[in-house]
Amino acid sequence: MNSVDNPPPVRVMIFGEEYQIRTNRPEAHTRACARYVDELIQRAHVRGVAEPHRAAVLAALQITDELLVERREAESLAQAVEARIAELAEQLESLAGAEATPGDAADGTRPDPEAASS
Repeated sequence: MNSVDNPPPVRVMIFGEEYQIRTNRPEAHTRACARYVDELIQRAHVRGVAEPHRAAVLAALQITDELLVERREAESLAQAVEARIAELAEQLESLAGAEATPGDAADGTRPDPEAASS
């Protein structure tokens, strides 16, 4: 087994406890995730949530809320992009049809006048 299949763990501190996270994500990404989780747990604790597990649950709920909001926004944006692409495709088809001259074949080629006379 190589190091890609079994990367070394990344050591992070969350709410005063060390965790060893084994992941295929870059170490900097893992550390950023841990810092964010720690920050949210610390905020909940400062607001008066004494039990660490309750602070962790509140942090998880906030992160989940952020994730779901971002997913909805990304889906909405993707739908808007798809709609705009469809509009532009229709406009291109319309322009292509308007530029075609009478007698043009549907595939954009013109009939060969010599082939018709033989």
